[in-house]
Amino acid sequence: MRPRLLLVAPSRSYRVGAYLAAARALQIDLVVASPGKHSLVRELAEGLHIDLAEPDDSLQTISLAAQSAPFDGIVATDDSVVELAARAAAMLSLRFNSVRSARLTCRKDLARSHLQSAAIPVPQHRLISLQQELTAQMHGFSFPCVLKPLNLSASKGVIRADDLPGFIAACERIRPLVADQTDPFLASHLLVEAYIDGFEVALEGFLSAGRLSVLALFDKPDPLVGPFFEETYYITPSRLDPETQRRIQRRVAAACSAFGLTEGPVHAELRVTTEEAWILEVAGRTIGGECGHIFDLLLDQAFEGLTIANAVGLPLPEMQATGAAGVLMIPIPRSGMLKQCDGIEQARAVLWIEEVRINAPIGHELVALPEGSSYLGFVYSRAETPQQAEAALREAHRKLSFRIDPVWHIG
Repeated sequence: MRPRLLLVAPSRSYRVGAYLAAARALQIDLVVASPGKHSLVRELAEGLHIDLAEPDDSLQTISLAAQSAPFDGIVATDDSVVELAARAAAMLSLRFNSVRSARLTCRKDLARSHLQSAAIPVPQHRLISLQQELTAQMHGFSFPCVLKPLNLSASKGVIRADDLPGFIAACERIRPLVADQTDPFLASHLLVEAYIDGFEVALEGFLSAGRLSVLALFDKPDPLVGPFFEETYYITPSRLDPETQRRIQRRVAAACSAFGLTEGPVHAELRVTTEEAWILEVAGRTIGGECGHIFDLLLDQAFEGLTIANAVGLPLPEMQATGAAGVLMIPIPRSGMLKQCDGIEQARAVLWIEEVRINAPIGHELVALPEGSSYLGFVYSRAETPQQAEAALREAHRKLSFRIDPVWHIG
């Protein structure tokens, strides 16, 4: 009998298509649980229809489906569904991380406090209430600082403030971005943390029975200094020295242990200084957006396939990356209506470029950071060295041009 996997996803996840393709290749029956009742994607429209704002009802829907045909594994595509997937896994006795660990990793304030109590390096931080006087809450906290919503992703609402007026302005700019949260606490609180002037990296790996195996360590060569923190280039293998890389791996493994993460994919982000590797995030999920396609190039197999195999208990193949690779998340330079995109074929013709994907359709309204959380598209490179991979992405980016016209909202 073919294994059966439950994929829990928000309706607009980038990842569903890749998971569907990987499941077909592995001959695994995949059922999508999402709010996608009216989706144009058949598997979402015909899958389990859940309401993420009503987790208890969603669990009941999943339970009824499992009674008729049990699931062998479960995967969550995005941060917003990790806790629901953990609750479903506990209900169905499936291998997954605990509900407690999922809740910790999906809430920045809880994650910071928990890691600090475990003596794992995290930035100095403080919880801020938007319902209280702001100035008094910053007494004794040094600038520059970085403000963050407690549970949003893709750098949405993340703003650096260099002084008290900048802090107050950032709070007011973030306020409407969190106002529609269903949880009143998330709608009324922000995390403020010390800005660390360091080099940023991302680590991707898998946990099995608590043991961390690293797939790749990515350098983020563009300096992320603010005021907003839009990610652009990911390049692997890292060019950091071996001891620094070992320190990064130790810190991530310690954070996973502190959170109680034991199974499945791990995505971690850190700031590295000469003295330390500071944890910014450790999540029990894969890398976001369409960046996971880079592993198709590195490993010659779909990253989503590895995630699915891990979830249903199939043995993972040897995962030995060769050469270098990179991905560019094409940033949105300004908000407005996308009217034209030029240079795609010229970008594809650049040496070492493997693929150029433009996701935003012509006529689509773009929203730049910090209000937005998406990209124009993705460019992938595969080369012999990380220097070549990065240079190819930068050359391809220079060949792309986008016409973005202003949008006037009335009322």
